[in-house]
Amino acid sequence: MTILNRDQILSSDDLAKELVPMPEWGGDVWVRGMTGAERDSFEMDVVEQRGKKSAVNMNNMRAKLCSRSICDEAGKLLFSEADVKKLGEKSAAALSRIFMIAQRLSGITETDVKELAEELEENPFEGSPSD
Repeated sequence: MTILNRDQILSSDDLAKELVPMPEWGGDVWVRGMTGAERDSFEMDVVEQRGKKSAVNMNNMRAKLCSRSICDEAGKLLFSEADVKKLGEKSAAALSRIFMIAQRLSGITETDVKELAEELEENPFEGSPSD
């Protein structure tokens, strides 16, 4: 077994990428897994604070994940946060196909989403900045 050093870890190309047929759009798209920072950002976007409780905000969740996963052949994301609303207006079937692949490539399970909501309900202010 090879023990990796810092430089080897930081320079590794570790984002899985998959070419997905999109007949609805007339071609194929590349979908890649998210980085750790992108996943944290996604999770923060889908959690809604309601008083002292938190809940998973499903509003446009598929488009939010798809925008963080659809990329060019080199792995560069094609969409920005400003594109999420428009992307959410595309076919539900098409977005769902990409969503499921992006979930798998990013290591996100349905259980992860439920646990995130439960954890935030138990510790609603953990990790938030203090005054």
